[in-house]
Amino acid sequence: MSPPPIGDVLSPLPLTDLCHSASAFSPYVCISFPPSSCFAPQEIAAFSPKVDASCFCHLRCVVHCREAPLRVNMPFNIVSAWNKRRRSKSHDHMDPWVYKPLDDWQLKGQKPSYKRRNSSSVFTLKEMEEATSSFGEENLLGKGGFGRVYKGTLKNGEVVAIKKMDLPPCRQVDGEREFRVEVDILSRLEHPNLVTLIGYCADGKDRFLVYEYMPNGNLQDYLNGIREAKMDWPLRLKVALGAARALAYLHSSSAVGIPVVHRDFKSTNVLLNENLEAKISDFGLAKLMPNGEDIYATSKLLGTFGYFDPEYASTGKLTLHSDVYAYGVVLLELLTGRRAVELNQGPADQNLLLQVRNLLNDRKKLRKVVDPDMAKSSYTMGSISMFASLASRCVRMESSGRPSMAECVKELQLIICANMRV
Repeated sequence: MSPPPIGDVLSPLPLTDLCHSASAFSPYVCISFPPSSCFAPQEIAAFSPKVDASCFCHLRCVVHCREAPLRVNMPFNIVSAWNKRRRSKSHDHMDPWVYKPLDDWQLKGQKPSYKRRNSSSVFTLKEMEEATSSFGEENLLGKGGFGRVYKGTLKNGEVVAIKKMDLPPCRQVDGEREFRVEVDILSRLEHPNLVTLIGYCADGKDRFLVYEYMPNGNLQDYLNGIREAKMDWPLRLKVALGAARALAYLHSSSAVGIPVVHRDFKSTNVLLNENLEAKISDFGLAKLMPNGEDIYATSKLLGTFGYFDPEYASTGKLTLHSDVYAYGVVLLELLTGRRAVELNQGPADQNLLLQVRNLLNDRKKLRKVVDPDMAKSSYTMGSISMFASLASRCVRMESSGRPSMAECVKELQLIICANMRV
């Protein structure tokens, strides 16, 4: 069966129609943008021309839940489909709808000096069902806009996390792209602070990603009391350093031959293993930067509320410093123990950055923002002040004023040393 024409997939739909058709977007929540006080004024100013009067986007303008990536006015011109296994190899080669590796469809015309580092396994739907006891609720680890994540056990006894992508028809084109990007990029990456992709399954319309199992969940849940134990300051510094090292690796050319922008870095994408070491996950929105260029201009504004680089939002220019901004927000979460955005709070209390920005460089007021659940004996105010200063520079409105991730790594190493001088 031929894929539907792009025009049929991405036909414009008014916002009112979206809201009256919520069932079509389950498990998404169709909402309008939160009050302007919830986000930095520059963020709202950047988006409001696109969403105030009418909906200019294509089937996904504000189909948004708190942790779902934001999509604004970004028609996607690549529709992909996996080839059925019964087709011959010669037919596959000529079929434009057949899945092809990243070398062919994303790095066309570019020849970076990389080699595939990991050999990802290919699983069948039956293997995915057996690993999760037919996706039993007892194995459910979490769910979000992308679908559900299950704990599974492979035939060799290895415990894994299996992401089952469950997208409404209006998002299947995006979902297919994100699936392909995740498989192709993660199969080229190898770093102790990046989650390992063990394999994937593409069976008919079913899509699964199989990762190493991270028993301590994600950073946001750990910080917000999902776990009984609270994170002390040395552990928070360790997590911050691990995440910084991972982003610095992505931003260097050593990863895949050219820099990679994660584009959706946030606390829920920082996973914690059995030793509480940080590992970055979710590369579905990642972007390979053009060879020799530091800026990529795009009309596809992708990211998550609360972590969105305001300069990228207002200009459409994606840079490595867009990740730095999001990293700075995560530093604030580590410092305060609060979420980046709390939509269930009043307008004045929803955005973490707006509440603490003016306090970060005032040592007398800084104590007010430190997580009260963190043992005072675990930190020095000197290290807290240095950490807050770094976070403040990471979230500067202009990207030119932000440090690089390599600089963040060096500063965090100094902060860890400073905290040891008790």
